Amino acid sequence: MTAQQLAQRHHIDTILSYAEGGQSATEFPETELIGRSWKRCISEYGLDPSQPRSARIVTRQTLREHQDSVDEFLNVARAGVEQLYGMVSQLGYVLLLTDHRGITVQYLGDRRSDRRLRQAGLYLGADWSEQYAGTCAVGTCIAEHQALTCHRVDHFDATHISLTCTSAPILDPSGKLLAVLDISALDSPQARYSQTFALNLTQLYARMIEDAYFLRRYRNQVIFRCDASREFVQVNGQYLFAIDEAGRVEASNTAGRLLIDDTPLSNIPNPSPDLTQLFECQLEDIWSIPFDQDDQVRAFRHQGSGQTFFAALIQPRILSPRSVETETNAADERVPGLDALAADDPVMRRTLGLAKRLRNRDVGLLILGETGTGKEILARAVHESSNRSKRSFVAVNCAAIPESLIESELFGYVAGAFTGARTKGMRGLIQQADGGTLFLDEIGDMPLQLQTRLLRVLAEGEILPIGADRPVSVNCRVIAATHQNLGQLIERGDFRADLYYRLNGASLKLPPLRQRADRLHVIHSVLDNLIAGGGLSAVRLRADAVSALLAYDWPGNIRQLVNALMFAEATCDGGEITANDLPEECVSDRMPPLENDLSATGPESTPLLNALHAHHWNISAVARQLGVSRPTVYRWMGQQGITLPRFLGRGDASGR
Repeated sequence: MTAQQLAQRHHIDTILSYAEGGQSATEFPETELIGRSWKRCISEYGLDPSQPRSARIVTRQTLREHQDSVDEFLNVARAGVEQLYGMVSQLGYVLLLTDHRGITVQYLGDRRSDRRLRQAGLYLGADWSEQYAGTCAVGTCIAEHQALTCHRVDHFDATHISLTCTSAPILDPSGKLLAVLDISALDSPQARYSQTFALNLTQLYARMIEDAYFLRRYRNQVIFRCDASREFVQVNGQYLFAIDEAGRVEASNTAGRLLIDDTPLSNIPNPSPDLTQLFECQLEDIWSIPFDQDDQVRAFRHQGSGQTFFAALIQPRILSPRSVETETNAADERVPGLDALAADDPVMRRTLGLAKRLRNRDVGLLILGETGTGKEILARAVHESSNRSKRSFVAVNCAAIPESLIESELFGYVAGAFTGARTKGMRGLIQQADGGTLFLDEIGDMPLQLQTRLLRVLAEGEILPIGADRPVSVNCRVIAATHQNLGQLIERGDFRADLYYRLNGASLKLPPLRQRADRLHVIHSVLDNLIAGGGLSAVRLRADAVSALLAYDWPGNIRQLVNALMFAEATCDGGEITANDLPEECVSDRMPPLENDLSATGPESTPLLNALHAHHWNISAVARQLGVSRPTVYRWMGQQGITLPRFLGRGDASGR
């Protein structure tokens, strides 16, 4: 038996003994972490250390699917990966970048050792998940969510005991594992401390790649960047926060999330903190950073630790470098098509301000809001206010097109592509939007396989119609919309994360109608638009109808409001809509319960009639007593057959 075989036999016995509790494995500096992994391998995954497993390299098709799922991330990470490899390649290391499942999606290594590296699994497409490969740097990093070195006999598989591997996790802006960066060597010194520098270097580059990806993801938003050092904040600030116009933190990098966690809980609202809760400052202090000091850096005290941090602002790439005042003016600029969508509602002000700034930028917009809040209306307004307004606006409801037809509808097809196809083929909706805007409504309902094709369109600016052998270039702005929680869809595997990041250059949030402070403006605007468009005859809303409309919750939002007004116009008399003309569900006030049956005892015994007598038939006074509107009192009187006494004048009954 060779020395290598003896070493492997001893290693197998060590793991089995440790798993059975017969050995403490105190010779391993990473005992607790490595020990947990060994136990998982045996008890959870059913791996047998006496049965080494050969390296698993996935198929080319499977590899491509894994690479596609992190396509945008790979583009960002490439520079950092190549730079790190250049630093360690002369020391005998190869570099692996895996996705969050442990599949190697990028690899750099010495081609002269290609056969040995592939045999060891240090290769493109290799599966280093703990479930398959056992204890290893990548797999255990994924399981433990921390950087580590898996050095020689730390590995579970006895065929790996000559390897040294060091991995560090890369997290996405929400704190979820995105990828793992690893440097490994086929042969290494015996001493574990020889890898200390490798661990520090890998962690450093993992953070640099993670931050570069964060900056890429939020390149269209203001980034608040801070550091304990004034000299380094501009070039390598440790803490990153993407913020909105109100200073709210919409996302942060790993260091930023730790800083938030280190802030007193009473200062942090749910779900997102405000920078004024993290630091001792006012909102104007943040926006004045570029103008306060010559170096465009300003000092802030952290609310939790009291430590001083130095901050700089990174302006969105989509905006030209202008002063804060100029940017504010851009949001306040009159754009009639957008201004008409709201009056004095703070959420809509922010949304429309952002829409104004971005209307002429080719950045993807994602409109979020409940069903019926007017997502397509906003998308059309952005298009018609943009420099693409002379070209087509093509709306696609991804939930309305049958799954069997959506591919041909979106991408089109050439003549004879399939049975039943048009003889001349068909231009797809994406191609029809060339030069204009493609609006993808209910994007969350798009089938997964088409999400991959759409991602290619967004990345490469070209489509391949069904049956075609050459792609067709397209230049269209994509605006997507959904009422669903795409984050939850991504977690369930029903929506591609990389497509989400492509579409979500900026989010435009539409509040539900019940939460809008400008409901009266919306009601009158919808009515005016219906009349102007010929959908309704010229009618007006009486005060009681307005009161009922304002009091209603509108679960169906603006779409339900449109239907309610069309119903009311069809049922009203004399060109005036009253509360009685509205759909029943929209009338919130109800007649109070009667104490007796009118048919048996007459109207004199009802609370309503008693109130009328008590107030001498003054309708306004009765309405105030019962807490309802005057039209409601009249409606109840009509329902119960109560008429005004003939001796009363109109002024007496009205209370004027």
